[in-house]
Amino acid sequence: MQQALFAFCMILLTVLAYFAMTKLYKRYSYSFLLPVLTATVLIIVTLVILNIPYKDYMMGGQWITSLLGPGVVALAYPLYKQRHYLMKYSFTIAGGVLIATISGMFSVGLLSKILGINDTLTLSIIPKSLTSPVAMEVAEGLGGNASIATVCVTLAGIFGALAAPAIFKMMRVHSPIGRGIALGSASHAIGTSKAAEYSELTFSMSSVAMALCAIIGTFIGPIVAGLLRF
Repeated sequence: MQQALFAFCMILLTVLAYFAMTKLYKRYSYSFLLPVLTATVLIIVTLVILNIPYKDYMMGGQWITSLLGPGVVALAYPLYKQRHYLMKYSFTIAGGVLIATISGMFSVGLLSKILGINDTLTLSIIPKSLTSPVAMEVAEGLGGNASIATVCVTLAGIFGALAAPAIFKMMRVHSPIGRGIALGSASHAIGTSKAAEYSELTFSMSSVAMALCAIIGTFIGPIVAGLLRF
């Protein structure tokens, strides 16, 4: 009973932190106030102050993590609403996601080798642009660490969402389709949440890019690792 109550408190902490940071972001729409980033920092600070170990926090956090899969599936609805765009630009979307997946995996793997990072860490970083549930499986399949992969996925998503507005402005990317493919391919679910701020079409394109990236990444990952001779 006591464990169940503690788990509920950790779930409540997570929900309230995210809700509060979302309110803050809506009022002051600065990129560095992205709810995923600020809520994470707030939760970490709270756990440190209250001296709550991460393992204890995950008694409740695991239930939120289990919603990742259904959350990804729920993205099917906006895709259905924009299905005519998907059919019309199918070649552009597929080509863009394929290039993004290959370049994202190969570039980070090559950079890791150049910097002399150990193989286990490198293999954990390679699937950084895939959505968390898929990235964890790919990392383990390659011989990496699922926990490290999750951290890398989160960092890639946060950085992509933070940098996207400046990059779009600098590169003059105004197309909803281009923005959606870029955010979904590079920053998965966090990027997709950022895409929702632009338009429903951008959000839909990001959703399909994220899904395709996850599918393609499961096949490309072993090839990239093989080319880099792990």
